[in-house]
Amino acid sequence: MSIANIFRRPHYTSDTTDFIAQLKHEKPGLDQAQVQGRALLWDRKQDRDLQSEFSAARVPQKPYVYQTAS
Repeated sequence: MSIANIFRRPHYTSDTTDFIAQLKHEKPGLDQAQVQGRALLWDRKQDRDLQSEFSAARVPQKPYVYQTAS
């Protein structure tokens, strides 16, 4: 005799999850295109020397930037 799990819910997927699954089914190369797009802008090596030069060249900002010097 098996005992039914009273906490078991029917399988549910949201409309968004269904849409994404359908989109990935229709366009199999979508994941690879997303990885390539990310690599284009985000996954790059950072030049630490250049970043330190940018930080050193930064001009301090006044507490209230819209106040005119009088």
